[in-house]
Amino acid sequence: MTEISYPKVQFVEVQPEEAGQRIDNFLMKKLKGVPKSRIYKMLRKGEVRVNKGRVKAEYKIEAEDSVRIPPVRVSESKTEVPTNLNKVQDLEKAVLYEDERIIVLNKPHGMAVHGGSGMSYGVIEAMRALRPKAPYLELVHRLDRDTSGCLLIAKKRSALRYLHQQLQKKTMTKRYWALVNGAWPKKLKLVDAPLAKNQVKSGERLVKVTESGKDSKTSFRILEQFEGFSLMSAEPITGRTHQIRVHAQYVGHGLVGDPKYGDDEVNLSLKSAKLSDRLFLHAYSLKFKTQVDAKPIQVEAPLPTELEQLLNHLRSGQSI
Repeated sequence: MTEISYPKVQFVEVQPEEAGQRIDNFLMKKLKGVPKSRIYKMLRKGEVRVNKGRVKAEYKIEAEDSVRIPPVRVSESKTEVPTNLNKVQDLEKAVLYEDERIIVLNKPHGMAVHGGSGMSYGVIEAMRALRPKAPYLELVHRLDRDTSGCLLIAKKRSALRYLHQQLQKKTMTKRYWALVNGAWPKKLKLVDAPLAKNQVKSGERLVKVTESGKDSKTSFRILEQFEGFSLMSAEPITGRTHQIRVHAQYVGHGLVGDPKYGDDEVNLSLKSAKLSDRLFLHAYSLKFKTQVDAKPIQVEAPLPTELEQLLNHLRSGQSI
């Protein structure tokens, strides 16, 4: 157990590059290691003040706001990220693009983007451990644990804010390679079906198509077709959890290797033949701008070897 202590009242002035974020997120960065539950309790009790007044967790801070942060002391069992592990060190080798504002990583399959849900650490915690002198590293978006490919990390608050604006305005382009079961219909180019999260008894999170769900759209394009499978380029127009996977299942063409929404029989036969034991979903391309007057940046992540080998097997016409 370690003790995290901020023994004195702090009065912090919000800097221009910090403006626009919610007060709860601001406090989490200022009080590193303090549990979210403690931060929300401080806000509810009015221990945190902005310009001498109480605020709710969703309040968005503005430049020159004066934030009163109360003393806080908590004990926690802290897990250090083991930077000597190969999979952690390999993240530095996975950098596809980097400048003074952002990093684009080729996230490996099987690694969560952040700790939680049984994972002591994820990509972002590992990157912070690998770069202890970096003042700011934050995820711009997320990828499922089982998905590989382009993952965008901001190195400045101003970059994060501008990139989030592009996500909201749908001006950032994200494209994925997905191998689906069956012959995808040539005329089916857009899946428009509302999605909602659903918790099942085991606590597992599933997403379903339902009229009461949130507006969700995915563009699909056929790249290659094989006996019993189709290689697709998928572009999510909205950014819902498991969107590509659920939309593909909804139209009857679940993703290969998908344990939640795929075809168990197909997945088992591929695994038995030692052809694939992972989800075939790879974020191969990201296109965005880091500043208003900057040129667009496009980054591509090569297809992982194990997925390329499966495609080559299908191209050869061999049976599964």
